[in-house]
Amino acid sequence: MRLDSAPVARLLLLAALAVVAAGCGDSLPGGKVVQATPQTVIGAVATPWTGGNAAGGLAVFNASGCAACHVFTPAHATGKIGPDLDKLASYASHVHTGPLAEFIYNAIASPPAPYVPAGFPTNVMPTTFGQTLKAKQLADLVAFLAKGP
Repeated sequence: MRLDSAPVARLLLLAALAVVAAGCGDSLPGGKVVQATPQTVIGAVATPWTGGNAAGGLAVFNASGCAACHVFTPAHATGKIGPDLDKLASYASHVHTGPLAEFIYNAIASPPAPYVPAGFPTNVMPTTFGQTLKAKQLADLVAFLAKGP
């Protein structure tokens, strides 16, 4: 009995492919099936300007030197170089439609324009606070400023 070599070669190739395909499947040894499970986020995704503690923000305000440039009544700050922070809500209403806290966060983390009101220098606000302040410090500072006078 003589076997034709072409059909045998095809059969061996198919058998080898079947073994390889079986090893690439979604099952583990013992027949357990592995599946990706989706993760559902319930509620709002946190934004960097939320979750701050206004009481902690006063300490950040003072330690960061904000009082040297800004007026802000709750901190007894009387600086005259930068914008009057007692008027943050008014400034925000002219250039921003989102939450006040978002405006404040962006003004601190990514100054200057459009966050510096007319009449104030645009090149004085440090551009490093977004990197030098920890996320918690920044959130606390935003909460403190958003609370207002």
